[in-house]
Amino acid sequence: MASGTEDPAADERWLVVNGRRWRRTDPELPGEIAARLRSHLGRARAAVRTTRGADDEEGTAAARHRVGLAKAGLGERGPRWWDDDVPARLQRAREALAELDRVAPPRADPSADVNA
Repeated sequence: MASGTEDPAADERWLVVNGRRWRRTDPELPGEIAARLRSHLGRARAAVRTTRGADDEEGTAAARHRVGLAKAGLGERGPRWWDDDVPARLQRAREALAELDRVAPPRADPSADVNA
């Protein structure tokens, strides 16, 4: 088994890349919530790169906080998702998403503007 455990369910919990084990996204998250969290994660990671390149320590800290929120919402950080019941996991994901939407509102979809 990839994770090196005796528990077959553990293989669904972990992803191994180059010998390093990473926690998988909670499989119970609805697709829309997971996609929005991944979008926030990608934008936050890009912000980390941008702010680091600009030597903006405050901006980097804020962007890293957003990365942490997104990963916690996805179940990849924080409490292990398999230890909690599904309603608690969904609530944690929704709370993370609400906070991310508050601190870094998603950009408007340019394809939604029919006059563009």
